[in-house]
Amino acid sequence: MTDSRGDDARVTTTQGPLAGLLVADFSRILAGPYATMLLADLGAEVVKVEGPGGDDTRTWLPPVRDGVSTYYLSVNRNKRSVALDLKTEADLGAAQELARRADIFIENFRPGGLARFGLDYDTVAAANPRVIYASISGFGSGPKGKALPGYDLIVQAISGLMSLTGSPDGEPYRAGVAVFDVMAGLHATIGILAALNHRHETGRGQHVEISLLASAMSGLVNQTGAYVTGGVIPFRMGNSHPSLFPYEPLPCADGELIITAGNDLQFRKLAQIIGAPELADDPRFSRNEDRTANRDELRPLLTERLSTRPKMDWFRELIAAGVPCGPINTIDQGVAFADEVGLEPAVDAGGMPTVRNPIRFSETPPSYRRPPPAVDEHGEEIRRWLAEDEECM
Repeated sequence: MTDSRGDDARVTTTQGPLAGLLVADFSRILAGPYATMLLADLGAEVVKVEGPGGDDTRTWLPPVRDGVSTYYLSVNRNKRSVALDLKTEADLGAAQELARRADIFIENFRPGGLARFGLDYDTVAAANPRVIYASISGFGSGPKGKALPGYDLIVQAISGLMSLTGSPDGEPYRAGVAVFDVMAGLHATIGILAALNHRHETGRGQHVEISLLASAMSGLVNQTGAYVTGGVIPFRMGNSHPSLFPYEPLPCADGELIITAGNDLQFRKLAQIIGAPELADDPRFSRNEDRTANRDELRPLLTERLSTRPKMDWFRELIAAGVPCGPINTIDQGVAFADEVGLEPAVDAGGMPTVRNPIRFSETPPSYRRPPPAVDEHGEEIRRWLAEDEECM
């Protein structure tokens, strides 16, 4: 298979730890495409299968770049696109043949939705026993969960996340990003890689199932743990932390600075830097448990000192002393800071700037071979390849 520039697929994917693996990507929106982009960055050959109208996120705009939704662009680099209408015999045959050849098949249809096309796990695995088949849903494949629509915002509400987000006296808020879609995509990637290792040992593929709600239950970590393990129902605390203080924004002369003194030594250093070392010896504040219980007494004492100087002055001095802290940035400032500390957050993917894969390898780094594809950009060559012998790829 060759792309629109004529380079051979096997040549362009020889770099990366997943080189040589073929991914049939029947997912759309965010969780699945994010997972398959991560796999593609690591060298896998990803064929993005879209309906004739394309992935829904192509129409989620603004913002745009050259008329294309940046939402779509953010999770679809390094892929080839083929548009297939599964209601037509020829396109359905191509989809089934792609599934037969794939190392990994990933989909986020409603559970059972692909059975009528012969693209469900049992049917695909019968023809391709080595396939790793990953299904992402909103609420699982059980009788009650499979009928529910799986949108991130709904899961943020149902999981309890929104009950934790916002002012204590205000209304619940969603997170500023589709956090459970992203978590589900990461969990899908972990599951796929674990299944690949199992296949390496046994020669057998398997079905990997991920749901947004299960990812939420796991991803809420100490908050769900507070209830499941401790019987405590967490509640909204604004920017405060239920178990640590200080661990929140505190006002300085020109704005707020996040200060996270996560242990007693860090608090002692904080007290010294702000010129109030006696606070660390005060029995009300000497231990984290005491500071958390007496936060309403401690907060104004810290604010009194911090409000005498600009936040960036405190930031530089506190960081130098080993006290974790940071300003509240806008996204552009966050990208600039990541660049300043050497993370190089922006990379070029076939002529388009994109956000770097966060994983670093000493021997097999991620690659950024091509920009996100247009709808059916590689349709002709993929159909031609699927009609040929597998060895011709």
